[in-house]
Amino acid sequence: MDLKILTTLALTGGDWVIYILLLCSVLAAAVIVERAILLRREERELDALDAFLLRGVGAKELSELEKTVRRHPGASARILQAGLAQAQHGPAGVEDHLVAATLVEKRGLEKRLLILGTLGNNAPFVGLFGTVLGVIKAFHDLSQSGSGPEVVMQGLSEALVATAVGLFVAIPCVVSFNYLSGKAKDLMSQTEALGRILLAQVRAQHAGRG
Repeated sequence: MDLKILTTLALTGGDWVIYILLLCSVLAAAVIVERAILLRREERELDALDAFLLRGVGAKELSELEKTVRRHPGASARILQAGLAQAQHGPAGVEDHLVAATLVEKRGLEKRLLILGTLGNNAPFVGLFGTVLGVIKAFHDLSQSGSGPEVVMQGLSEALVATAVGLFVAIPCVVSFNYLSGKAKDLMSQTEALGRILLAQVRAQHAGRG
């Protein structure tokens, strides 16, 4: 890149960086709300499925269990459906399909969380970049105008706003990323526990038929 272009960029100041960070904050807020609503809904649906399966699951035939689970919405129900659909092939087939379906649904639950992780890790550096540009512009303006240090102080205070905005964007992103990722992992752990219960039921019924 030409040195003149870099110099021109450096002298633009950090205002445009602040606007980019504010746009990122809007994107982050949309992701947080959307994922929080989705995971809350999945949590309710899992609780309902859990209550059903723990009510006399051992007394039900596998075909009956599959039909009942199919009536429940949500990622957990889809995972269990994938396993029960292979019940006729024995425990090994059920277990393999449970694992495969879990990987697919986990990816769906964690979708867009990468945006929060990326913003949380990089927004402070973007803000610092804006601050550096603001400092460069402040000293350049001082050299051009020959004014006193108060002009530099004013420029520095304005430049530091970019760092503050970067932290303002990053902190909620990091907190939300950790919280929502934990929720998704909890859902998958509970679903795995239910899958183990169903797998034990498949093994028992196949052993009884053998």
